[in-house]
This record gives sequence, C-alpha cells and structure tokens, in this order.
Amino acid sequence: LARMAFPSSTLKFRRILAHFPQELSLAFAYGSGVFQQAGSSTNNMLDFVFAVDDSTTWHAMNLSKNRSHYSCLKYFGTKSICSIQNYGAGIYYNTLVPCNGRVIKYGVISTDALIEDLLRWKTLYVAGRLQKPVKILAQNENVKLQEALTSNLKSAVMAAFLMLPESFSEEDLYMKIAGLSYCGDFRMLIGEDKSKVMNIVKPNMIHFQKLYSHILQDSPQVVYKHQLGKLEIDKSPEGQFAQLMALPSTLQQKITYLKDSPGKNRDVEEILLQVAHDPDCRFVVHQGRINLVYSSFRIHSKFQLSA
Repeated sequence: LARMAFPSSTLKFRRILAHFPQELSLAFAYGSGVFQQAGSSTNNMLDFVFAVDDSTTWHAMNLSKNRSHYSCLKYFGTKSICSIQNYGAGIYYNTLVPCNGRVIKYGVISTDALIEDLLRWKTLYVAGRLQKPVKILAQNENVKLQEALTSNLKSAVMAAFLMLPESFSEEDLYMKIAGLSYCGDFRMLIGEDKSKVMNIVKPNMIHFQKLYSHILQDSPQVVYKHQLGKLEIDKSPEGQFAQLMALPSTLQQKITYLKDSPGKNRDVEEILLQVAHDPDCRFVVHQGRINLVYSSFRIHSKFQLSA
C-alpha cells in the first residue's frame, strides 16, 4: 500500500518508534501531526497506532521500558491492561506522553483485532484511520494483514459509491471516504471543527490519490477519468446490489436492521436486493453507516481511557 508523508519527517518518527519494543506487525502515525490539515498547528500531538501479535508480551516489555506512560493500571499488571484493551474497539491508548521532544499518543491493538476491523468494520475505529493517508513506520510480512489493509480500502470505495450520485469529482469521493468513520461521532457535533473532513482532504489530495487511484482504475464499477478528476458509477439496481454485497458484514447488518421488519427474519441478500431497488438507497446506506459509527464510538468511549 502506498502511503506517504513528507520525507523530512521520516527520521523524527523513526526516532520516536525506537523508544518502544520492536515486536510490531504494523506501526503507523496519523492525523494532523503527520499530514497537513487546514488550520492545524505544526506542533500538534503526534498520534500512533501499534499492532502487535501478542499484546500481553508487548505490554510487559513496554512497561519495563516506558512504565511512566501508563496510568494507575500499571500497578495491576499486563493482564489488567489487556483486559481494558479488549473492550470496545480493541485498542488501548497511552496519551499525553512526552517522547523525543514531542507529546505523543499511541494506541496498541492486537493484529487479529485489527484484521477483523479491516475486514468486517466491526467498529471502524482503526479501519477508519487507515482509510485516510497515514505514515507507515513498520510492517512485517503478514500476508493476511496486507490483504485486509487492501480490502479495507476497497470497502471504503464501495461505501462511498453508494452514497454518491452517478457523476462526481475525485475530491467528492475522497471527502466521502474521509468522512466514513466520523459521521455519528459526537465529537463532530460537539467541540470539534465541523469542517474537519474538508480540512483533511483538500491539502492532501495527492496522498488520497496514491491510496486509491489503482483501486479506481481496476474497478469495473466506475469510469475513472483521471486527467479530469471525474468519475461515473453504475447507479442501476444491479450496480448498487453488487456494491452492497461488497460491503463489510457489519455495515451490511446495520443496513438490514433498517429494512427488516420484526418477525420476518429475511436473509441479508434478500434485504440488500430490496435496498438496491430503493430510490432512497443512498440515504439507507448513509443511515446504516451513522448507526455503525455511533455504536462504535459509544462503546469505545465507555471503556477506553482515552480516545
């Protein structure tokens, strides 16, 4: 997967990563401290996610190296930390950590939990971050993880297609993709800039193109006029049904809940076929996405020490 940050920043991130145990299946930095966002400060907190094969072992090593990073949970040992990690979105955060002259926040997630979120959008919490440009700092040769990362990007494109009109611009597409994991999150309504999605996309079009252009070029669902920055998709019931069937299972379930009358117990394919023929298909998918993100944010906020 092609994910880029400015070359001058690479050394800064690698120096920070060197402070942590190196047993990582994936490590990436994300957010306004990595990629330019309109109105953001160059001194923002740096955000990281570390995926690890064995959370218990990794936290034990990190407690030995960086005990001060942890809250009072450090006194209860790694089992308590992993118990908290396993709730909600499956990620444990240490935040407001001084490191190498910067303030950072880092989340730890198991490789299996990350793969499940990428494939199923179980919470869309980490998968949503990986739908936007990030700076990959470390990645091992886990084929299953690599395939899941690619699947997540393809799923984001399918979901965006379903919520867009027949013709739209490349910027419209990336705005829709960047907003997938925000809509339904109370932080977008209270205390955060409502223009957040636009501030992410506009300064970083080239990075979004590096993530998605090969998927758009290979997709039979779209006519991609790259030079013009324009796209056209199949909005026929048949085309929409194919897109609905390509969505991750959790989003499919959220959509079917909206359409399955109590007591009918119809199968998912039958309901999605009905949605594909519905003139309000775009709205139904949009509402299903809102319900997914809202439930994820509510559960994550309840159990995690920091979001």
